[in-house]
Amino acid sequence: MKPFFDNVYLIGIGGIGMSAIARYYKFKGAHVSGYDRTPSDLTRALESEGIEVHYENDPSRIPQDTAKTLVVYTPAIPADFPELTYAFSHGYKVIKRSRMLGEITAGQHCIAVAGTHGKTTTSTLIAHILTESGYGCSAFLGGISKNYGTNLLVSDTPVVVAEADEYDRSFLQLHPAIAVITAMDADHLDIYGDLEHVQEAFRTFAGQVSETLIVKKGLDIGNVNAKVFTYHLTDQTANCHADNIRLSEDGLYTYDLVYPGGVLKDIKVGAPGLFNVENSIAAATACLCRGIDAQKVRKAIESFSGARRRLDMQVNKPGCTYIDDYAHHPAEIETSLDAVRKIFPSRKLTVVFQPHLYTRTRDFAPEFAKALSLADKLILLDIYPAREEPIPGVSSEIIFKDVTCPEKIMLRREDFMDYISGEKIDVLMTVGAGDIDRFVKPLKEMLEER
Repeated sequence: MKPFFDNVYLIGIGGIGMSAIARYYKFKGAHVSGYDRTPSDLTRALESEGIEVHYENDPSRIPQDTAKTLVVYTPAIPADFPELTYAFSHGYKVIKRSRMLGEITAGQHCIAVAGTHGKTTTSTLIAHILTESGYGCSAFLGGISKNYGTNLLVSDTPVVVAEADEYDRSFLQLHPAIAVITAMDADHLDIYGDLEHVQEAFRTFAGQVSETLIVKKGLDIGNVNAKVFTYHLTDQTANCHADNIRLSEDGLYTYDLVYPGGVLKDIKVGAPGLFNVENSIAAATACLCRGIDAQKVRKAIESFSGARRRLDMQVNKPGCTYIDDYAHHPAEIETSLDAVRKIFPSRKLTVVFQPHLYTRTRDFAPEFAKALSLADKLILLDIYPAREEPIPGVSSEIIFKDVTCPEKIMLRREDFMDYISGEKIDVLMTVGAGDIDRFVKPLKEMLEER
């Protein structure tokens, strides 16, 4: 960003995208601080890195030198939030997170990953391949890389990997050279209204790609200027697909990648699940298009540990497995539960799910019920509201009533730990995008002590 600002203040600094920007400007030498609603592992990590975070709505905490202070805000912050209105009314340079990312990536070779699911793992894997191969990149990720323990990578190489978020049409601020589109399902209908408008935004994004577009086979992206490669897990009519898929005893898959340049044999994917095989096909294609050596691509995929909260194995010992997952859309939940079923086919699967947003619960209640019915037992928590006010008639009950798994129970969030401490656990999954991740550490400790 030019001119450079001495101070960068972020409203909503604890968000995954915002925290990457905070870390970026800290690396660049700015004084970085910000507000978030509640402490979290991410805000504590920022504080440990020398970034000031406070949790009270207090406009006086914004640095007073308006000419030398940049204020960045997330679209999850309400327009009438006092710190934000103060910044606008007192002459600060104020910019939305998505535009900030667009300005940071402008003038660099941008590789962006968009999609209603799969984008975090795919973008994290692309960044890992580029880093592990010695090519190098900077990366703004939508999750914490387990290989690097951060959502920001920095490099002198003028290549930047960015997760392209469709929420609030944020990804339309990006003009990548190479892009991946993983999925175009209905989501964020509070913003888009219907599936048609979701797909229209993705087609606009596709039209902004200048060199190469890698698209899941079957997605309609319309006419674009970029060269298009399709990919798919098994569809042999796709330009890039898997062949000879096999499951190892350690729960990881190995496959041969068929792509326009030939066949890259025996790729072992370091993260579990068939969906990660498909994500690795997209990531490998993007890196091969960038000119990365095929053998270095294969080696990096095997050393990939995944992204935190994406089918994230916390405990795996005889008779007790615990997995945490960020899935918050019905299609994601179905994919994650199906993956765990394939890895542990004969074991009892208990799923704890916290719905995220009243609007998403309202819009997809039947689909949530169908996906969650793949569990042997469901523990359903209250809705996590995030940025929303309650909607009359919308509660977890509208999902719960249609779930058909053998056992199910609804619990208040505050009653969950007492309840689960008395349960026999075989395979346990915590699922959701709200604050259900606060249970990960106590659950892991409890299960490891058993």
